Amino acid sequence: MSTTSHQIGWKTAAAIVVSNMIGTGIFTTLGFQLSNITNTYSIFLLWIIGGILALFGAFCYAELGSHFKGNGGDFIYLKETYHPLFGYLISWISLIIGFSSPVALAALAMSKYLSVFNYSFGNGFAIAAIFLIAATLSFSLKISSRFHNFFTFIKISFIVVLIILGVWLSDSPQIGSSLNFSDSWQNEIMLPAFATSLVFVTYSYTGWNSASYIAGEIKDVQKNLPKSLIIGTVFVTVSYILVNYIMLKHAPLSQLAGKEDVMGEAAVNMLGSAFGKIVNIFIALQLIATISGYLWVGSRLTQAFAKHTYIWKPLSTGNAKGIPVRAVFTHAGIAAIIILTGSFKEIFVYTAFILQLFASLAISTVFFLKKKDRKIFKSNAFHIFPAVFLLFSMYILYFTFIHNPKESLIGLGIIAVGIFLYLIDRRLSKRY
Repeated sequence: MSTTSHQIGWKTAAAIVVSNMIGTGIFTTLGFQLSNITNTYSIFLLWIIGGILALFGAFCYAELGSHFKGNGGDFIYLKETYHPLFGYLISWISLIIGFSSPVALAALAMSKYLSVFNYSFGNGFAIAAIFLIAATLSFSLKISSRFHNFFTFIKISFIVVLIILGVWLSDSPQIGSSLNFSDSWQNEIMLPAFATSLVFVTYSYTGWNSASYIAGEIKDVQKNLPKSLIIGTVFVTVSYILVNYIMLKHAPLSQLAGKEDVMGEAAVNMLGSAFGKIVNIFIALQLIATISGYLWVGSRLTQAFAKHTYIWKPLSTGNAKGIPVRAVFTHAGIAAIIILTGSFKEIFVYTAFILQLFASLAISTVFFLKKKDRKIFKSNAFHIFPAVFLLFSMYILYFTFIHNPKESLIGLGIIAVGIFLYLIDRRLSKRY
């Protein structure tokens, strides 16, 4: 049990939620969506649906986190509700994909946005950035909190200033705009491309559950966990809709469709070349908080998981200050390998597909909570939240598999490896 001096308040917990959510997705995925979906109402609807699903998911995790005390999140929920295999698999997926892939994607996005200075910040820079941040998180909870809160402050301040400037400044008639408020949205939302675009959106909202993983480090968890999850999710949803509006307002479709650094393109149009480059720097800086958040939360989940295994047991060890240093650097190392073995979009799709699948499994455990065990939502209407979440998840997963079979099979292959490792781990645990 953590002592009060080694616990964090709701503000730090909310900062972790915000920093884990706002990162790679919002600054890279619009270009992928615009390849098939071009109506502004359709784009807004995608992000509103994503925000509602994240909020419903946050409500479910608030209940689960309050009921299952301590660190671990999905691992504890699935292990205790279904079978140890499911706990093992979610932890394996979190180790390889859930937290390491977002770290890799954020570092790659940093490199991409900094390339505006006509210098190739390649994979070496991305990997070095990851390990430098991992080292910073390895001293103590106080240092980790200060480091993380500082870059989260930069992230939030940057987002707020960017939104104010983007909304206030007029779009340039010479450059053009992607805003399209016609009736075509009625046809677009029926397209399979709308469903596959949701996989990018739901990935961008990944992190709404992050504070639940470190419930054991939060003061007065029953009050502060739901508070941090809900405040963080609502703030991010509003921010996402406004950031998309800005990018659509300040760049033509031809300049955004298929691109990764979409915010950089819009920023140059909005502020001119010199100030546009400054925006790129701040996008790169706010991604530090994204990397920090995923390494912090991911290492705690891995530590909780490792205590119950034979193969991964060494990762359960913390330093004198209780920081799971081995787990932090394991996630950093896996992120480096991911960077060296895949393209940005390929990593993005298989990561989003598998995270959606396991988020659905974790959310389903809330149906097993009895009414008397629920601390926050006592009404039976509470079941609307997980039901809506699961229905949309099945819709997203089906169309993602149909239209991105290669990436989906890569993700399922990683799950198969996890099942094999579970069987080996069980055998070794019995032997030793």
